[in-house]
Amino acid sequence: MSETAIKATDLLSFDPLDPGFAADPYAQYARLRGEGPAVRSPLGLLVFTGHEACAEILRDHRFGHGPAGENNPFEKADDEERVRSFLQLDPPDHTRLRGLVSKAFTARRVQKLRPRVEELVAALVADGVARGSMDVISDLAYPLPVTVISELLGVPPEDHERFRGWSDALARGLDPDFLLPPEFLAQQKAAREEFRAYFAELAARRRVEPADDLLSALVRLQAEGAEFSDAELLSTCALLLVAGHETTVNLIGNGTLALLRHPDQLAWLRDDPSRMATAVEELLRYDPPVQLTGRMALEDAEVCGQHVRAGEPVLLLLAAANRDPAVFPDPDRLDLARGSARHLAFGLGIHFCLGAPLARLEGEAALRELTRHELALTGATPAYKENLVLRGLAGLPVRIGPAIPA
Repeated sequence: MSETAIKATDLLSFDPLDPGFAADPYAQYARLRGEGPAVRSPLGLLVFTGHEACAEILRDHRFGHGPAGENNPFEKADDEERVRSFLQLDPPDHTRLRGLVSKAFTARRVQKLRPRVEELVAALVADGVARGSMDVISDLAYPLPVTVISELLGVPPEDHERFRGWSDALARGLDPDFLLPPEFLAQQKAAREEFRAYFAELAARRRVEPADDLLSALVRLQAEGAEFSDAELLSTCALLLVAGHETTVNLIGNGTLALLRHPDQLAWLRDDPSRMATAVEELLRYDPPVQLTGRMALEDAEVCGQHVRAGEPVLLLLAAANRDPAVFPDPDRLDLARGSARHLAFGLGIHFCLGAPLARLEGEAALRELTRHELALTGATPAYKENLVLRGLAGLPVRIGPAIPA
């Protein structure tokens, strides 16, 4: 075992670099959960695995992200060089910035995207059917949300492909620095600088030539006197790219693989496609795109009998909480009829995922169209990305045939 793996295990109480972890992290999560709703790692980090504890902390104002620069294993080493997104902020700054974005990112705006999402899905799947095969990740799960979030932000079509490298770097950059090789940290910094420069230029263009897009709405709020700096605007765009793209890629990829590995559940869904919304909630519970998150105690707190000191960081294993048998009977079984309304895949509390309605819309549309067709794994074992926080497949090759008669 490498020195990095030893440090990771000592800090986290599980080994994310174990060769079998990417394929099945849930065995390690179950072992931890069996030790109680909270365990203290060899290096002293409190790791919460129970649903009740994780849900309580996510909703509790006594927990947050704390000021930048605090002694926190989840703090990025170069945070002093950039402005945090509102995902990493506490009130009142979180309330201010999320409130501004919420005004432009409304449910009505998301629902207006439905015809476009369904159009994109139909075209992407049709291309695969014409070939007789497709990679669900590169041919559908990636281009769908990147096109949608690009159009939503107002990025010209010719620039959409530039997002892939940026998004990959920014997504893996959510992992703790101690898990990332030095060369990646340099690549991540370069990607962030390129992203910032691009959006600074695009925002300047939208101030002169506004359009019906999210970026125009955000710069309009600035012009109307909203407390919203240019640096905060750029960090918000970066957050929307990752949160509005990578999580949906993983929802579609993880969900498709789960269905293909559980033919009885796939058959249940095909029997009545109106069950798709319920099915997506269970797929989110079963193999969530976001596996974990960190918080810091802003004051002394007691959680499920565990004392947490002010200033102490904690790790919330959301994916472990989603398989807590106290809440989800037989939790390792995929049961699409379960509905799983209490899953924590989108978080809870003030940081509940702002893009959850869009992710659900895209996930439902993609899985509905895929499952209309003959679909089978090629036989190769799918490989996962090396990410820890965001769990997703690097590729998912399948054979795809004509639509199945209703």
